[in-house]
Amino acid sequence: MRELELRAASVEPRWYAAYTCANHEKQVREQLEQRSVESFLPVYETVRRWKDRRVQLQLPLFPGYVFVRMALVDRLRVLQVPSVVRLVGFNGRLSALPDEEIEMLKKGSASGVRAEPHPFLTAGRRVRVKAGALEGLRGILVKRKNKARFVVLVELIQRGMAVEIDEADIEAVS
Repeated sequence: MRELELRAASVEPRWYAAYTCANHEKQVREQLEQRSVESFLPVYETVRRWKDRRVQLQLPLFPGYVFVRMALVDRLRVLQVPSVVRLVGFNGRLSALPDEEIEMLKKGSASGVRAEPHPFLTAGRRVRVKAGALEGLRGILVKRKNKARFVVLVELIQRGMAVEIDEADIEAVS
């Protein structure tokens, strides 16, 4: 029975994340289209200022990744694309993305939702406030009831203060 499930999974198209060389996402997407492989590259618009001018650019929302819809048996067609480093997986097995996540990303892109990249912040991570009244403070990110809470630590007296904060106002500290 398990073998039958594996065989079915290898021919059923699913969404996977392809890790690419830096700044090659658009070229990878074009190569995938030429090879008739369904792909999705969510982008956002930003304005960059150079010495003499301002330029509006479309950049990848998830730098270094292009999403591909393929059956596992077709993975070689994707891996042979120049600048594709590997398909994302864990413990030596490729990991498919939920169709619902990709559909939500597509709907958001099509509807013009303004998005931009944001680092993946996990509870317990050391962060710094980059905007607002607490700008510059460092502490630990805590999640509580789906809200971000920032804990400011006063290490000398080993006490802390928790403040609710918008995740857009904090950044990870290395």
